[in-house]
Amino acid sequence: MISEFWIALYIVVIASLAGYEVITRVPVMLHTPLMSGSNFIHGVVLVGAMIALGYATTPLEQAIGFIAAVMGALNVTGGYVVTERILQMFEKNKSRKKGA
Repeated sequence: MISEFWIALYIVVIASLAGYEVITRVPVMLHTPLMSGSNFIHGVVLVGAMIALGYATTPLEQAIGFIAAVMGALNVTGGYVVTERILQMFEKNKSRKKGA
């Protein structure tokens, strides 16, 4: 019988490969909307981590929940920073075209 660990590992590997294939085929013009959408998903993950932390009872559960909440917050923040940089690149291109 297949253990739950191998099933979970199989799901992670398949999801990683599928995600890689999808992301590599995204046209350059769609990177900003894609990043905004992923920021939304990361925000949901952050809320889930905070809820899980609220229900944690043992110190190990609390530590894992805290780490998950911190990493989720960093992921959301980093996503918005990257999105802002991408948008600034487009603003510079517009100002160059107006001046030329």
